Amino acid sequence: MKPSIKIALAGILLLSAPGAFAQETRTEQIQSAGTERTYRIYLPDNLPDDAPLVIVLHGYGGDADPDRFGMNATADRHGFAVCYPQGERDSRGKRGWNVGYPSQADMKIDDVRFLEELVDHLHRRYGVSRRNVFCTGMSNGGDMCYLLASRRPDLFAALGPVAGFMSVAILRADDNPHPVPLFEIHGTEDRTTRWAGDLTNEGGWGAYLPIPMAVSYWAAKNKCLEHRIDTLPRRDNGLQVIAHRYTGGTDGNEVWLYETLGGKHSWSETGVDTCEELWRFFSRYVR
Repeated sequence: MKPSIKIALAGILLLSAPGAFAQETRTEQIQSAGTERTYRIYLPDNLPDDAPLVIVLHGYGGDADPDRFGMNATADRHGFAVCYPQGERDSRGKRGWNVGYPSQADMKIDDVRFLEELVDHLHRRYGVSRRNVFCTGMSNGGDMCYLLASRRPDLFAALGPVAGFMSVAILRADDNPHPVPLFEIHGTEDRTTRWAGDLTNEGGWGAYLPIPMAVSYWAAKNKCLEHRIDTLPRRDNGLQVIAHRYTGGTDGNEVWLYETLGGKHSWSETGVDTCEELWRFFSRYVR
């Protein structure tokens, strides 16, 4: 056999071996409720079996683009897998997550079910953990985190919405007794997802709670006993961040809110390294 053929065959065998995935963001599909759904997966080099998994949900009208988040570099540093699912289109033709916006009234997609199936699929396909699963999301993706917190808190070790909101509908429907740690990062000058909430639905997204009220709800649900407030050091003369940490909760659970003074609707301009801070919080719950 010629050397070139031997090298090619060896490469094929290596890539087909269980757990042998190149260090790249792969695009894959799965079926969920009769719909083909797309996701992108990033697996750092030498990732061990049963590694933690972080799911990152894009915003409304966005897509599963890893470059928008920068989470892959954080995964390389700390050793976890990252999955970027793709939302489906609503009646406006915008991709997103079905959290009950008025524009999603006719949307039949069940994204809670999809994410449940995705977690199971990723465990079987790539050998990632089913216990150490975390979810974060920007904007509409953050809103989805609140829906997951109320519908399937047992599926996630912790949740991290960024510039997200908790709708009044989610609050009133929430009867799940299972607490889950939660960390919100939010700008006080966010004009899309208002810090002060929108109880009269002026913005058209449906009525939602003021951000501090939503976070306090999850602190109470986790039965947190203490509330500590710290002013974080500024990063490169950037935005000032006030850290609200609710501690002493059930099973050691905590709920955090980073209040970015003057912060807009953003994943990157939050006054902190968003990805690193999210993993700092998530890593507390790796078991």
